[in-house]
Amino acid sequence: MLNILKRLAQPAVWLFLIVTLCLSWPTLASTDEDFDENRVRLLSFVLKRQLQYHFSGKEMNDQLSRDAFHLYISQLDFQKRLLLKSEVDRLNAFREKIDDEFLSGRIQLAPAGAEALDVAIERASRIVQSIMSEPFDFSQQEDYETDSEKLEFCSDEKALRERWRQELKFLTLSRYLTLMEDEGFDAPAAVPVEKAVELEALAREKILKRHENYLTRLEQETLQDHYDRYLNSITRAFDPHTAYMAPQSKEDFDISMRGSLEGIGATLREEDGFVKVVKVLPGSAADRQGQLQGDDVVLAVAQGAEEPVDVTDMRLRDAVSLIRGKKGTEVRLTVKRPGHKSFVIPIIRDIVVIEESFVKSTVIEDTQSGQKYGYIKVPSFYRDFENTRNGGTGRNSTDDTRQALREFRSSQVNGLILDLRNNGGGALTDAVGVAGLFIEDGPIVQVRTGEGRTKILEDEDKGIEYNGPVVVLVNQFSASASEIVAGALQDYGRAVIVGSEHTHGKGTVQVVLGLDRTVMMRSMQKYLPLGALKLTTQKFYRVNGGSTQSRGVVPDVVLPDRRQSSEFGEKYLDYSLPWDEIQSVRHEQWPLTHAGLDSLQARSQERVSRSEDFAEIIRISKVVAERLENTRQSLNVETVYREWESLQDENSPHEAGMMGGSDGEEAESEQDQLSAEEKLRVRVLEDPYATEAMSILTDLLTPGEPFAFHPVPLTN
Repeated sequence: MLNILKRLAQPAVWLFLIVTLCLSWPTLASTDEDFDENRVRLLSFVLKRQLQYHFSGKEMNDQLSRDAFHLYISQLDFQKRLLLKSEVDRLNAFREKIDDEFLSGRIQLAPAGAEALDVAIERASRIVQSIMSEPFDFSQQEDYETDSEKLEFCSDEKALRERWRQELKFLTLSRYLTLMEDEGFDAPAAVPVEKAVELEALAREKILKRHENYLTRLEQETLQDHYDRYLNSITRAFDPHTAYMAPQSKEDFDISMRGSLEGIGATLREEDGFVKVVKVLPGSAADRQGQLQGDDVVLAVAQGAEEPVDVTDMRLRDAVSLIRGKKGTEVRLTVKRPGHKSFVIPIIRDIVVIEESFVKSTVIEDTQSGQKYGYIKVPSFYRDFENTRNGGTGRNSTDDTRQALREFRSSQVNGLILDLRNNGGGALTDAVGVAGLFIEDGPIVQVRTGEGRTKILEDEDKGIEYNGPVVVLVNQFSASASEIVAGALQDYGRAVIVGSEHTHGKGTVQVVLGLDRTVMMRSMQKYLPLGALKLTTQKFYRVNGGSTQSRGVVPDVVLPDRRQSSEFGEKYLDYSLPWDEIQSVRHEQWPLTHAGLDSLQARSQERVSRSEDFAEIIRISKVVAERLENTRQSLNVETVYREWESLQDENSPHEAGMMGGSDGEEAESEQDQLSAEEKLRVRVLEDPYATEAMSILTDLLTPGEPFAFHPVPLTN
C-alpha cells in the first residue's frame, strides 16, 4: 500500500539489507551479565536503519539529541517531584551526546537516569511517609502551582518536601470531600469537629496507600525499562507519532477496548507519564455515559466504591488492566481536563453497541423555514477489510452514507448536514469514497512520501449521489480522514464547513514495522523479541496543495467552542511536523460561490449572539480560559468544595452532547419509547451546532443572495 513498504518488499532490496546488516553487526559484550547492554546495542543498530525512512529526513545530530533529552527528562520526572535540580544538571551532561550514544550503541544516559531515579524514589518515599504522619489543616488559606511546566526542579530537599506537602494535602482534601459526601454531609461546615478529624485521618490513610503503591511500582522498574524509555525518547524526537514499542508495549499501543473485551470503549496512550485518552469509541459504554473525551488525562482508577488507584507513571498495560472488566461492573475514572479541575467519571462497563458506531441518519424539519434537511452522523470511517478479503462485501461507511443519501431523495430534503465532529478518522478508502459521493469525479487527496513521490487518490465513482447544499460540522476532535473529507469538499466549494476554529491537524501516515525480522544472525536470536517501530512515512495534502498537517481544516463559519482556549491539536504536540504545501491538482469548482461568505458569516454571528445555548457555551469557554491562565490550586476546604459544585454543571453529559460527542443517556421515560431514529432527531434538534447548521442551509437556499447555492444535475 505504501511506497516504502513496496520498496522494502522487493527481493533485491531485502537482499541488500540482509547483506548490509550481516556485514556490520554491532560488537557485543560476551557475558550473560551484559544482556541488557547487548540488547540495547542491537536495538539502536536496528532502529537507526529504520529511522532513515522517516518522512522528515531528520538527521541524528546534536539538535535531535537536545530534543530527545527534553523528552527523556519529561518521561523520567514530568511532574518534577522526584529529581532535584542538581541531579538533572548531572544528567544534562548527556544533552548533546544522545546522538553519539545511539549511533555507537554504547548507551550511558539510561543507566545514569536509572541510578538517579533510584535515589529519588527512596528520598520521596521517606518524605511522603513523614508528611502523611501528621494531620492537615484544611481551613488555612493557601494554594500551589499545578502546572508542572511552570515549575522548576527543586533546588534542595526542603523545597522538594514542600512541593510534596502541597500536592498530598490537595489529594487528601479531595478524598476528604468525597468521604464527606458519602457520609451524607452536604457541605464542609455541616461536618462535626470529631467527625471531621476522623474523615481527615481516613482520607490521609488512603492517599498514603496510593502513593506507597505508586512508589513501589517505580522501584520495580528494570534497567530494560529505562533503556526502552530512552529509545522511545529518541524516536519521538522525530515526530509525536513515531515511537519505539518495546515487546510488552506493542500490545498496549493505542489500546482499543472494543474487540471481544468488555470495558469502557476508549483508546489510550501513555504520554509523559500520564494515561491519556486518544478517542472514545462510538457506541461504547464511555460514549453512552457521555463525559469522557479525547485528550482527557486519567489520574486514578477505582473499582466501584473501592479506593482509587493512582495510575500516574503506571505502565499503560497495568492501567488498562484496571480499567477493563466484566460487563455490568462499574469503574470510576478520576480525570483531568485542560482548563478544568479533576473530577470523577463513573462508567458501567459494557460491550460496544455496534449499531451506534455505524452511520446514523434522520430527516429534520425546520419549523421556522419550513424546509426539510437530512442529517448524517459519521462516527468514524470504518471498513470491514477482513470480510472483504474473504470474499464478502463487508460493511463500510461509504456504502452506508450512500444508502442514507438515497433515502433522502424520497424524502425530498432541501439540504444536508454531514456531522464529522469527534470523528478521529479511519479507512482512507472511505474518506475518498464519502467525499466522492458529493462530486462527479476528480482528485480527493494527495499522499506524498519523504522522498517527494506523490500519489493522487481520486473519486472512482463517476456520479453524484447528492447535489443539494451541504454543511459539514467539525470540531477539534475531527482528525485524519475527517479532515480529508472536509478539506476536499471545501476546496471544491461543495460544502460550507462549520465548527471549531480548526480541526485536529493530523495529516501524517504511520506504519508499524516489526524489528525481529531484521535480525538474521543466529547468535543474535537470544535477544529477541525486540518489539516494533511505529514510523511516520507519508503526509496528506489537499487538492489545493495545502497540508492537513498542523493547521487542520479552518471552517468557513467558526462557532463558539467551550474548549477553544485549550491547546488541543497536532500543532501543540512536541516536535510535530510543520504545515507546508505542494502543487495543487486540477479540480472542477462547484457552482457554489464563496463571494458572499462574509455575509453568510455575519448572519451566523448575529444568530449566535442571540442564542442562549451559545451564550452558555461562551461563558464556559471563558471559565476554561481563566483556569488555563490561572493554574494555582486552592488548599482551602470551602474554596475547593465550591469548585467541585461548579464542575458538576460544566462536565455533564448534556454539555458533552452539545459539543457533538456522545448521545448521552436518555433521562426522560417518554424518550425510551422512541425509535433510534426518533431519538436521534430529538437530540439533533436540541444541539445548538446542528440547529445553526440548519439556519446556514436556509441562508444558502435564499434566492438572490451572493452565497446562494446553485445545484448541478445528478449524474448517476
